[in-house]
Amino acid sequence: MNAGFELMLPAGDTALDQPDVTIVMPCLNEIKSLPQCLSNALEALALMRTELGLSGEIVIADNGSTDGSQDLATELGARVVPISERGYGAALIGGCRAAAGRYILMGDCDGSYDFTDGVSMIAQLHAGRELCMGNRFRGGISLGAMPWKNRHIGNPILTGILNVFFHARIGDAHCGLRAIRKDAFSQLKLSGTGMEFASEMVVKAALLKLDMVEVPATLSPDLRDRPPHLRPWRDGWRHLRYLFMLSPTWVFGVPSVAAMGGGLMILVIAGLHEVGLLDPIPFGESWIVIGALLLSVGHIAGIMSLASHLYGVRSGYRVPKQCLVRLRGVVSLEGCVIGGLVLIVTSIVSMLGVAAYWGAGSFAALPSILPVALGGVAGAIGMQTLLGGFLFAIIAGNEAVFLPSGTDGAQ
Repeated sequence: MNAGFELMLPAGDTALDQPDVTIVMPCLNEIKSLPQCLSNALEALALMRTELGLSGEIVIADNGSTDGSQDLATELGARVVPISERGYGAALIGGCRAAAGRYILMGDCDGSYDFTDGVSMIAQLHAGRELCMGNRFRGGISLGAMPWKNRHIGNPILTGILNVFFHARIGDAHCGLRAIRKDAFSQLKLSGTGMEFASEMVVKAALLKLDMVEVPATLSPDLRDRPPHLRPWRDGWRHLRYLFMLSPTWVFGVPSVAAMGGGLMILVIAGLHEVGLLDPIPFGESWIVIGALLLSVGHIAGIMSLASHLYGVRSGYRVPKQCLVRLRGVVSLEGCVIGGLVLIVTSIVSMLGVAAYWGAGSFAALPSILPVALGGVAGAIGMQTLLGGFLFAIIAGNEAVFLPSGTDGAQ
């Protein structure tokens, strides 16, 4: 096995310090499968050298193994990088950060993936692509390699949601065999420590519009003599919640539009009824309160959506929407303060008008609560807008203009 590592350049060669490809494997007590995986990885490196003219290295990102995996990997010639933070994603992030190659091929070291499938992935990167995903449904899944609930329920549903939310156009978002350019990996600023790392990489690549492609990959039963680290229901939930956390449009924006639309519809119908243009209406006065509540809740959800979007832009993994770029001068702290104050003053004036009307009528019951509801919701939205402006400014790095002038918008 050690002889296989003669593929690597001799010690002291400058190319060894800067290999073209780094194969990264996360490891936690994988002493049984390591020999075969390292042999398979060496075969892949040999093919890369022959077919692509690329040199390589193997990095074992060890996540605290207690079975001697570190010593075995070092003996077989791999470079072991200890990762103190536990978790599948944490191990891969640490291993990729330590990678010396400009291309990174990552895959599990449990024997389930064939690293020679990664040769075509590295070829895609060498041709200019930034991220190449393996697709196990196109490459082939051996009998017993993937539980039925993962294959027919979990993976298709989570991949489908990911594509709807982020337009990634990926057929298998959770394949563990994938390749990425080192500079693209740094650009993504990945942080998921668990299995959600797999979704996070695809999501952020889609958000930043990286050049992404898929190639077939095979999946075989792993070589472990113990249960896998993956827990389908727990890790499925981690993936799902991560998709929502990275999608302010769906977790905040869609509910915002629905709530504000429903609230406006109720209040407009009630207003038309009050001026005699619509009669009868299918609801009573109590619905006006519901309409005002929906409008206010929808507005605060919209603030949350914008705040989440600005946070993503500020963190570097999201491109600002074109509409925000075009309205850069309006979407600012001053714009929010002025808009909020206008609504607050409008609310106060309308409430004073209602009070005057009420007093002129000897404080008898008002014929409709609509004016009070409209004045109240105007004040609530005004205050939310004013305070939201300061929240946006804090997220933007204590800047009054939420989007810097050099920020490019999404296409």
